[in-house]
Amino acid sequence: MRGFPAALSLSSWLLVAYFNHYDQQVGAPVPGWNGARMPERTTLAGRYCTLEPLNADAHAAALLAAYQDAPDDRDWTWLASDRPDTLAQCHEWVAQKVMDPSLVPFAVMDNARGEAVGLVCFMRIDKANGVLEIGHVTWSPRMKNRVTGTEALWLLMRDAFEHGFRRVEWKCDSMNTASRRAAERLGFTYEGRLRQMMVRKGRNRDSEWFSLLDSEWPQADAALRAWLSPENFTADGIQKQPLSHFRARSPA
Repeated sequence: MRGFPAALSLSSWLLVAYFNHYDQQVGAPVPGWNGARMPERTTLAGRYCTLEPLNADAHAAALLAAYQDAPDDRDWTWLASDRPDTLAQCHEWVAQKVMDPSLVPFAVMDNARGEAVGLVCFMRIDKANGVLEIGHVTWSPRMKNRVTGTEALWLLMRDAFEHGFRRVEWKCDSMNTASRRAAERLGFTYEGRLRQMMVRKGRNRDSEWFSLLDSEWPQADAALRAWLSPENFTADGIQKQPLSHFRARSPA
């Protein structure tokens, strides 16, 4: 019907089609949309980790020590930067992110250690359309197989949707299977591969694109909260149930 949605049944799906006054099919209306609010460089506190606004003087030394825990630099193969080997290099690398006005950068503070063990940023922030990306994800060995990485990303996603964003994106090198698995584990939807998107460290990079929408966030949030609950971990920090267990139980 002209000017009104029409319900179309397709198998078990119910699709709603919208038409304008020319009988052209158009996207669903977004009533009262005035854009999202800019994420702030402010502290985001969790149970296992805290995201602090990135600061080169405060965080570079701890980050250098954390990254140097790895016996080699294989974790940096698909990243834009190389692993810093000196405090001066790490300070400059961190400072570049701090001074970049297009980023909202955070240090991931391990609450038990009281020191920085990784960093992550909001990037490609489009307030007008309510879209941003989680990027510059640079975890150290001190975060591997620990709850801090998942909680840090949950804190970021929660903050993005609380600021009114409609879409959170995750992109990674097509060869970076660990990053792809992380996105899928968190509840992001795979949207496709952008071929020859960039040249990275002298090599071609195809990029995998994932997204999580505001309409999908309540289900993803419920699963993440259940997984992060202290009741889901043993005294020595071993999970009792994987995140997939709670995602399967969360209402759609």
